[in-house]
Amino acid sequence: MPPSDTPADSSSAAPGAEDGRRRFPFSRRSFIAAGAAVGATAALQPAVGAPPAAAASAEGRLAAGLPDPAGGVRAKFRWWWPHGMVDLAEIRREIDQIADAGFGGVEIADVHHSVSEPLDPENTGWGTKPWRDAVEAALSRAERRGIKVDLTIGPAWPAAVPSITPQDPAAMHELAHGVRFLQAGEEFSGPLPEPAVEAAEGVTERTLFAVQALRLADGATPEDSPITLKPDTLADLTSSVDGEELSWTAPAEGGGTWALIAYWQRGTGQRPERGPHTEPVSYVVDHFSAAGTRAVTDFWDEHILTDRVRKLLKGPAGGAIFEDSIEMETDATLWTRDLPAAFEAHTGYDPLPYLPVLVRAHEDKVFSFDSTTDRRALDDFNDVLTQLYVDHHITPIKKWAHRLGLRYRIQPYGLQTDAVAKAALVDIPEGESLGFKNLDDFRSLAGGRDLGGNTVLSSEAGAVYGGSYSTTWRQTVRTISREYAAGVNQAVLHGFSYADAPGAQWPGFAAFTPYSGGVGYSESWGPRHPTWQHVADVSGFFARCQHALQWGTSTVDVAFLRQKGYAGSGFGAAYFSSTGVREGWSHQFVSPRLLEITDPQVKDGVLAPDGPAYRLLVFEGDAFNGRVATLPVETARRLLRYAKNGLKILVVGDWSAPQQPGVDQGEAGELAETVRALLDQPTVHRVGTREEIAAGIAALGAAPSVRYAKASPLLHARRRSRNLDLYYLTNGSNDAAVDHDVTFATDTAQAYPFSVNLWTGEVAPLPVHRVVDGGVRVRVRLAPGASTAVAVARPQWARDAAGRNATPPPGELKKLRFEGTDADAVRVDERGARVRAGAAGTYRTVYAGGRTVSTEIRSVGEPRELTRWRLEVEDWRPGSSATETEVRTHTLDLDGLAPWTELDGLADVSGIGRYTAEFDLGKGWTGGYGAYLDLGAVTDVFRVTVNGKDLPPCDQLNTVVDLGDRLRRGKNTIEVEVSTTLINRMRVFRPDVYGSVRRQQYGLMGPVWLRPYGEAEL
Repeated sequence: MPPSDTPADSSSAAPGAEDGRRRFPFSRRSFIAAGAAVGATAALQPAVGAPPAAAASAEGRLAAGLPDPAGGVRAKFRWWWPHGMVDLAEIRREIDQIADAGFGGVEIADVHHSVSEPLDPENTGWGTKPWRDAVEAALSRAERRGIKVDLTIGPAWPAAVPSITPQDPAAMHELAHGVRFLQAGEEFSGPLPEPAVEAAEGVTERTLFAVQALRLADGATPEDSPITLKPDTLADLTSSVDGEELSWTAPAEGGGTWALIAYWQRGTGQRPERGPHTEPVSYVVDHFSAAGTRAVTDFWDEHILTDRVRKLLKGPAGGAIFEDSIEMETDATLWTRDLPAAFEAHTGYDPLPYLPVLVRAHEDKVFSFDSTTDRRALDDFNDVLTQLYVDHHITPIKKWAHRLGLRYRIQPYGLQTDAVAKAALVDIPEGESLGFKNLDDFRSLAGGRDLGGNTVLSSEAGAVYGGSYSTTWRQTVRTISREYAAGVNQAVLHGFSYADAPGAQWPGFAAFTPYSGGVGYSESWGPRHPTWQHVADVSGFFARCQHALQWGTSTVDVAFLRQKGYAGSGFGAAYFSSTGVREGWSHQFVSPRLLEITDPQVKDGVLAPDGPAYRLLVFEGDAFNGRVATLPVETARRLLRYAKNGLKILVVGDWSAPQQPGVDQGEAGELAETVRALLDQPTVHRVGTREEIAAGIAALGAAPSVRYAKASPLLHARRRSRNLDLYYLTNGSNDAAVDHDVTFATDTAQAYPFSVNLWTGEVAPLPVHRVVDGGVRVRVRLAPGASTAVAVARPQWARDAAGRNATPPPGELKKLRFEGTDADAVRVDERGARVRAGAAGTYRTVYAGGRTVSTEIRSVGEPRELTRWRLEVEDWRPGSSATETEVRTHTLDLDGLAPWTELDGLADVSGIGRYTAEFDLGKGWTGGYGAYLDLGAVTDVFRVTVNGKDLPPCDQLNTVVDLGDRLRRGKNTIEVEVSTTLINRMRVFRPDVYGSVRRQQYGLMGPVWLRPYGEAEL
């Protein structure tokens, strides 16, 4: 399922810790140093390199890139290799396949979850000479083909190298606890309690970190989970330990039960996902220490980065170093050797008295003092981890990557740390379709990207569990289209597998299927799929969307301040993620740390006017901790400054007794005073509950930049330049169409709206619109899942976008503004304005200003259903090897359309179907007439040919195709070519893996209608 835009209910508490601390060791200086209804799917994006002189303006660059977007903005593939067990000629061939299909890059990853036979990590594993040679071959070919190559930072994930063991200081560490319960007065003598969690394989050493004893709270028992302790009874027994033994007597006074706790520091022994990838085995590095990062960069410098590879990386093909999500796996407590000192330096207090409430066993809380203390201590712990990760991992790796000529792309989530702030510090933050629970997870990273001054938000796009060989491009387009509306502007598709590997079966090696005996994860795109024949149409759509959404400056209505900068949580913004988004509001998330490191200012009531230009800031209590009214003092001061400079701020909940995050409450008095001053500002309004947010918005006089005429599944993203506002629109519903007016804000003088077809790049004026105060109102119609873009610009932009001879002169276009028509549409081209309708009659069109004209369309042909078709099917079957496909041909004459599962001999067939219909048209089809071809139901990707001429790429989410004037009197031929997934063939070829998957309905299922229309000049 694609991400929903309805977030999880954030009224319930979620695991985690408050991220906002009272101080962040960043400064801004150091941070900087480091008409016709709109219905065609379209988008825009900036070209890489120097634009042509004619496109020197921002608006010109937008227009120039639409027909054929530059390679740097095109979608990419994750490219999965079985180690270095690859053929160099095949590597070059696959680069060609990807480039020929219209994609702009690859991410080389050592991923082989599906292999059924042993690989050879010693001789061909990650980082070996064969692997390096293949990387060099890929870079060389990519340079010739004009695409980018990204490299994962290690074999699979998380970052790991074969040059360390779990005992190495550079390896990831954990803190494991052991406990022994004693009755008051009971003597203990002997070895310390062993860790409750066993050490992982390969972990042979441990170091005693501390020993403590605490009395259980009254009424608490050792069987409780968690066990409540009395913090004022804590006794530090570390100095009394002899080796690993201790002699100690539990105090008799007061009675009760005591917990004797030993804390052991040791390596986690974590290995990268689904190894072994190397010989010796790789182990995950400490992501919170300088030693861990040096282990990674030293290994690359010494073993991978040959002179030739370095040269190629600094050339046109060099892309980014990529790092997957922060998936640190330990059944104990995540730790780093220098954490105690770093903790005290960051928070101002010693963490040892709080160790009992910090330790975990199998991800569960073991001990508790009380809910408030537990929460505050854990908040500080996670805040320190954020800082260590930034200082010792992100910052040095980014510098190292830049020295190589690469950018740093990373998924900055996976722990309870501030992913929003980290998204501002890396070059390219990335989210994922599979792991993100809704679009607000992307909006979290987008807030960091935009305030951090970065351009790209990437998505690991399109993975579906259980979807191997059954995931359609239509499904993938729907998913990514919604992500584009949430701030994503680069798709790295999951993925493209190398052709073959030991034990692979037809149609070739696929990294994630079979997976543990089951179907696994989609999708291994490429020539093994029948749909690859048509994929250039889809890649063109992605490219235009990304061109548009990397152009200009991202602009958003609301900054929703969240105390914790988590991403991947599924927690949404109260009101704005549900009701608000359906009414046209756009929002992103910011965190206290993000505001501190980027230091955005308010001008004329706008926060970050040269960036996302938020006009409203909203905050409530900590959604991850029962909505406790928590705020760092520095953030409160900042908000007060924003309010005094005119920013509208909506406060939700009871803030009469605000708390600081973390254990130290020393500035609570100043916090309370600052919040009171904030609430007294005229630009600030407080409401008691989430249900009152709409009333609070009205009280502030705030409004979104896009206003829908009614609640709608429409989603949008806005980009702007000085003289153009670009709105990307997508219908977020799978089954409901969008058909209503939308008002788009703009500051452009004499603004005129244009539609941008994201499947073809065609730009067309939208003459039927109304100029309203501060904006333009246009009718928007979108099929379920479909996308388009509306550009609001000066009339002369038509010449940049459509060509000098394709539209009227700007002076003429300014006059062609119409408030409404009872025809189906008004279209403008170089001949002027024309009305279009599907029936004969006289149609009234109202010019701006009120003048009404009548236009007659004398005759229109009758709609006609096409029922007789000849179907030729390419039946794709296993060939003589794992990578060979045998194609058989079936030919059927059809008197009616039906899915292949209901046609004789096609139930288990996958492949390509060519449907041909021949028919005669009478004299009603001569001159001034056109027609729509309504295909009805069709799966998956299709193309249309009329009388031997191919139509431009069709919107794959809207199966009504405009044939224009391509039909003629007399005999006509229409061909619809449809390509399918492989699942119906895989079900019978490998029933042990895919037999449980339901058959898909393939082909052109119709009903298919020709729906004629007439046109006449106004």
